[in-house]
Amino acid sequence: MSDEKEKSGGRFFARLKAGLSKSAGALGEGLTGIFTKKKLDAETIGDLEDALVRVDLGSGLAHRVAAAVAQGRYDQNIAPYDLRIILAAELARLLKPCEQAFAIDRSKAPFVVLVAGVNGTGKTTTIGKIADRLTKDGMTIVLAAGDTFRAAAIEQLQVWGARSGSAVVSRSAGADAAGLAYDALAQARERKADVLLIDTAGRLQNKAGLMAELQKIVRVIKKLDPSAPHAVLLVLDATTGQNALAQVEAFKATVPLTGLVMTKLDGTAKGGILVALADKFGLPVHFIGVGEEAGDLQPFDAQAFANALTGAS
Repeated sequence: MSDEKEKSGGRFFARLKAGLSKSAGALGEGLTGIFTKKKLDAETIGDLEDALVRVDLGSGLAHRVAAAVAQGRYDQNIAPYDLRIILAAELARLLKPCEQAFAIDRSKAPFVVLVAGVNGTGKTTTIGKIADRLTKDGMTIVLAAGDTFRAAAIEQLQVWGARSGSAVVSRSAGADAAGLAYDALAQARERKADVLLIDTAGRLQNKAGLMAELQKIVRVIKKLDPSAPHAVLLVLDATTGQNALAQVEAFKATVPLTGLVMTKLDGTAKGGILVALADKFGLPVHFIGVGEEAGDLQPFDAQAFANALTGAS
């Protein structure tokens, strides 16, 4: 665990636990039958599987997790707390490979980060929160307001830029997003910035034209730096549940995704979708969002997440 997580571990877990309360509540309700019977027989394992489906693990994964929990314990009595601990350990095992800190390679300054996602996932806010974190680490940041479809997104990024002391490159609404990204990279180079964070317009994963525009942004910035973008983050809204799987599939086929950010975990009972994403794609999960404040975007901690989701602590 990093020093940052160790220093703020208690506060982080408290926020995480509060943020995941809807998902944990849904899972806890589903486990009620198990807790009253106290024996892991076929019926209670079925109850566990159903409870995991309700928090959006998906039926196949829920079946495998329930089977793993039952292995070596079938037809044995089990205390409610012990079941939570065992379940948390199994979920953490699935999530752990995706627990990777978001790292900036300072040798590639400006380190170019492209941020994508469907409409309403919180991309612009996420970029602002990441900029806030990086500036507190002593880095110089440039923000590119590439969501040129929405004037509100441009204004929102300017507010975050002012808050973090980051320069913002913007154009009028309707401007060419790829051209803006090119100009932003040129300006970031001139400013000798450490990081360039590029916002993009929300796009539905099944709209070929919009996805092609995302590819164009990548092609254009490569004209200035063939190694860019150095990171491509997909921001996912936890409230969409299983639809997040289709989003990752589509964006992964369009741009070279390097990591995920899961937002709005505090507003849904579908927190188990993060386990499903980890199991299917194995992509790094860099941050999770459990609230509106800048500090509510936190580095992903697999064990803390599993504990909060299951009620183990």
